[in-house]
Amino acid sequence: MNLLLDFIQRGGWVMYPLLLASLVALSLTLERLWALRRERVMPRSFLASVSDLLESSQYDQVAFISGGEENAAARLVGLALKMGGRRRSQFKDALEEAGRREARELTAHLGVLNLVATVSPLLGLLGTVSGMIRAFNSIAAEGAGNPGFLAGGISEALLTTAAGLCVAIPTLVVHRALLSRAESLMGELEALASDLLEALASTEA
Repeated sequence: MNLLLDFIQRGGWVMYPLLLASLVALSLTLERLWALRRERVMPRSFLASVSDLLESSQYDQVAFISGGEENAAARLVGLALKMGGRRRSQFKDALEEAGRREARELTAHLGVLNLVATVSPLLGLLGTVSGMIRAFNSIAAEGAGNPGFLAGGISEALLTTAAGLCVAIPTLVVHRALLSRAESLMGELEALASDLLEALASTEA
């Protein structure tokens, strides 16, 4: 703990927004890992039950089990049942709008993670430039008789660049992984919507 505090103090004021950025990234990562679990978005047991019931045209049972679930797939199935019998174009538009809402839910906060990954190295560079300016100002005021002083100042200034990269690199990796996960789930939701469209929509008049 003392080592961390010393590291932050040596890096200067830029270390504080970098620390805040790292905490934001960590909290959003944990939240998205929870939100993008398959069982929370498209439980396999629920989809299997719905598929079997739709094949046997047991729509009341489908409505019953969908009403007892709180996930994206259940909301999509519930909407499809309400729109059942509508013209294909109306049904398709309603499912597409619902799909867009679910997509926004799946990708929520990923933009903030991307922002943290983008801004963190820039903050680190700002801290380095600020530290270099202070070091050279000290040299200008006191003279360059002690090269160790200049080297020490530059070393401390580079700490912020290292800290910025340490925040940005894992955040960027996590952002890409979570985005890929969200896109995979969105693709499966689109496939479900297509199956519901074929099963429940009427032909165009």
